[in-house]
Amino acid sequence: MRLVTDTLNVRPLSAAEAAARFDDLAGLRITVFRAFPYLYDGDMAYERDYLATYMEASGAFIAGAFDGDALVGASTAAPLGEHKAAFAEPLAARGLDPDDFFYFGESVLLPAYRGRGAGVAFFDLREAEARRQGFAHCLFSAVIRPEDHPMRPADYVPLDDFWRKRGYRRLEGFRTGFAWKDIGETAETEKPMEYWVKSLG
Repeated sequence: MRLVTDTLNVRPLSAAEAAARFDDLAGLRITVFRAFPYLYDGDMAYERDYLATYMEASGAFIAGAFDGDALVGASTAAPLGEHKAAFAEPLAARGLDPDDFFYFGESVLLPAYRGRGAGVAFFDLREAEARRQGFAHCLFSAVIRPEDHPMRPADYVPLDDFWRKRGYRRLEGFRTGFAWKDIGETAETEKPMEYWVKSLG
């Protein structure tokens, strides 16, 4: 499945292509997640560990957004049971089966290419893959930052409304934590993460 939006070509990547584009994928994550709310002070060592989930997991899915041959955006997903345990444990602890969920890792897109439909295409492609693999639900997590965070831009608009328009709802009372190094930190610290879920009909 391939979606063309404006000048962008949004399509799945084969495992071989994703591996060949590893540095591009890592660079996108480091660049995009440096902005609020993630404030990620990324490095390639962290990326090698994180992205290995998608390079090695059975059922993993990666889509890319291309401007010509340049990779300007990417989106990842994998069966929750094969993702990092920190994301599956809160569901299992409440009696939900992690194997029922297809987990969306992230969507990253360079700022100059936003507003052209790539974000919607990333959700459509991952949901189509979830259906193809027989999953009942799609799930992702998002970092929680206080409204008075000192690095919150004055014009920052959360993505909640965008997610709701895609049919997702916040999974109230379900949280996890995940560690990375913030800008200005000297070491990784755990950040609180909330869940958003959609049932596939």
